[in-house]
Amino acid sequence: MAAPVSPAQAPAEAALRCRGLVKHYGDVKAVDGIDLEVPRGTCFGLLGPNGAGKTTTLEMIEGLTPPTAGRIELFGQSWGEGHDRELRRRLGVQLQETRLPEKLTVTDLLRLFRSFFPGGRSVEEAIAVVQLEEKRDARVEKLSGGQKQRLSLACALVGDPELLFLDEPTTGLDPQARHKIWEIVDDFRRHGGTVLLTTHYMDEAAHLCESLVILDHGKVIAAGAPRELVASLGAEQILELTLAGDREGPADRLAALPGVSSVTRRDGQLVMSITDMGAALPALLQLLEREGLAVATLTTHQATLEDVFVKLTGRGLREA
Repeated sequence: MAAPVSPAQAPAEAALRCRGLVKHYGDVKAVDGIDLEVPRGTCFGLLGPNGAGKTTTLEMIEGLTPPTAGRIELFGQSWGEGHDRELRRRLGVQLQETRLPEKLTVTDLLRLFRSFFPGGRSVEEAIAVVQLEEKRDARVEKLSGGQKQRLSLACALVGDPELLFLDEPTTGLDPQARHKIWEIVDDFRRHGGTVLLTTHYMDEAAHLCESLVILDHGKVIAAGAPRELVASLGAEQILELTLAGDREGPADRLAALPGVSSVTRRDGQLVMSITDMGAALPALLQLLEREGLAVATLTTHQATLEDVFVKLTGRGLREA
């Protein structure tokens, strides 16, 4: 396993740079002019709804599909310039959906993947990293969904890559299985590895990523560290309010209340960005009582990356 890399030891070049990345399928612009830069030793996230261009972007960077336009550099080198074999030895890839041979055992499958690389981890080490020691002799078909995901991740790690690609690695997994994947990714990054992750789980991105971009319709609509993006809302909490009788409510007067930074409408709800809940909530209830408006539902939560997406697009990530 690669030794940890301190900031003073880290090479100057980024693990990944993309400039003007474009991918067209006929008249469809799947990716429309994306710029990315991923420092070594970090986890970088690509977020967005299904169809936003996340997987297409990843496949171009991995060398699986050629871009229509733009340039991709991995460790200062590009695909198709005589470095492809060397680059592939430095990458680990977990696809969004991996079909593993069902009749092979965990050990046999990892031994097969290990044979593709001139160096790397031992099979036993790869099994230990993903905590599948008790399943080393089990056939793939006997594994649970979470165990198969960890085995797929072990296949990506067995060559001891410098850059690890994870395409929605925890989709469909239960919370316990998701957190095991997170632990593995965190450990890989702590030991100097770089991760490029696609996900539509905002909590996953907030936990794993030092920086990220949010994609929509093939374009970058926001970029930065998770905390910076959430802070850009200018709110600590979000209050979602539905009035009885499908009433729209006085959004302009709500926005003028103390402790309220903004109010938007979304699917019959009033969505209020709150800087001071102690001031905002009493003032809100007084205004509703004064105007004879009854509350149907009222919920609050801490501001999240999901709220950033809603502010930028006017819809939720899942709705998109």
